[in-house]
Amino acid sequence: MDGNGRWAQRRSLPRTAGHQAAETTVIDIIEAARAAGVEWLSLYAFSTENWSRPGTEVDFLMGLVRRVVRKHAPLLLARGIRCRFLGVVDSRVPRELAQDFEDLATLTADNRGMTLTVAFDHGGRRDIVEAARSLIRSRTPADEVTEQLFADHLPFPDTPDVDLVIRTSGEQRISNFMLWQVAYAEWVFPEALWPDFRAPDFLACLHTYRRRDRRFGGVPPRTMGDPS
Repeated sequence: MDGNGRWAQRRSLPRTAGHQAAETTVIDIIEAARAAGVEWLSLYAFSTENWSRPGTEVDFLMGLVRRVVRKHAPLLLARGIRCRFLGVVDSRVPRELAQDFEDLATLTADNRGMTLTVAFDHGGRRDIVEAARSLIRSRTPADEVTEQLFADHLPFPDTPDVDLVIRTSGEQRISNFMLWQVAYAEWVFPEALWPDFRAPDFLACLHTYRRRDRRFGGVPPRTMGDPS
């Protein structure tokens, strides 16, 4: 969800105004994904690298996210959306916010309409390192480590591999997001800044994805055995 700061700067507003404006987009996209039949939606809200931002901005984000979570919990429950939070291990995450995350996850645990994963204080490299540590602690012999076994030691191992990554504002970077799971994801980079991104933009990205020829390193069946 990229471009909040630039959205605010273009309007001669503080960066925090962009984060506030992003709330509307978050709810709009959740609703659009659910209506489109998306079963798994992940939103990258705060990365491990975002701790390097000015303290005032970080503090504002922590308070804003807490208000958003508490405000929209009834809607998420009513829509049958299961909410999970990926990350949230740094001691700098306010205890009250971490508790709100836990409460929302518990509240919606039995929902099956869609799984919404919010990546907060998340880093793909950290997840991979922690999975390796978990395997070492379990004394798993090196020869027994497979890709599936490794994936089973990642957070939320039931999460399927990512099919589509949408990064707004035209930026074309992975930014340490779910590195294991995006190995064969399709990517779309809409130019809209996140606060301006709406359901029609999201649906356009889904349409682009559906037109992609996903070969996962192979070739189309019609060219099998054809050296040309």
